[in-house]
Amino acid sequence: MRFAAGIEYLGTRYAGWQAQRHATGVQAEVEAGLSSVADQPIEVVCAGRTDAGVHGLGQVVHFDSPVQRPPHSWMLGANTRMPDDVAIRWVQAVDDAFHARYSAVGRRYRYVIHNARSRSALWVNRAAWWTYPLDASAMHRAGQTLLGEHDFSSFRAAECQSRTPWRRVESLSVRRSGAFVVIDIQANAFVHHMVRNIAGTLLEIGQGKRTEHSMAAVLAARDRSAAGITGPAGGLYFVQALYPPPYHFPAADGESALFGSACSEPGSNSAD
Repeated sequence: MRFAAGIEYLGTRYAGWQAQRHATGVQAEVEAGLSSVADQPIEVVCAGRTDAGVHGLGQVVHFDSPVQRPPHSWMLGANTRMPDDVAIRWVQAVDDAFHARYSAVGRRYRYVIHNARSRSALWVNRAAWWTYPLDASAMHRAGQTLLGEHDFSSFRAAECQSRTPWRRVESLSVRRSGAFVVIDIQANAFVHHMVRNIAGTLLEIGQGKRTEHSMAAVLAARDRSAAGITGPAGGLYFVQALYPPPYHFPAADGESALFGSACSEPGSNSAD
């Protein structure tokens, strides 16, 4: 049978999603947990690989197993054998045509910025700390330039292995929640470091180092050196993989704990 599963994880102590030869990846922990339930090796395929230090609220994987287990047994059994910073939140049986990566029609990420003069002990490695005041409204307006299908070479890491830099951004919002600025972005797919490089450019716009109108020139340059810094990994969360019918999976219930839903009013600079 083929199963889909929703995975939640704090990426701080991992070398990324993918299993590494000399470092632990989240994938290895998930496979070890599921393999213990099956009593034989289980391999998983994810919707979107995340980098070292990046977190997952709603990562989706699929796996095949000849062993018959109820969905809740996969979830409960694997969770007892995985570390506390990785958890399976749900498991569903799916048809053989489902593929966690290739069946997905979109992905959502959230980037969280702690905008305060002093650093936070509670948010270290869970939000990017930016000490200079940020204009969330200017960041939101600048981000609208990226909507649609474009060549995102300016926001693409040099080591990106994708065959094309073209991606379609369907929504991008920036809003303030007290001392935090939250960037939500949805696209059909992302090139390597795309969200972190967009976040870094928006940070410079929010600080006033760049104008909000400069985003168009950055995009048109198709040159990574034209964009801003790469935002710290700890601020980035994989929120959701989107699938067409008949696949309907639970939304990540941890999203609301990170400053509400993506549908919240964007661009506000007022504190809650």
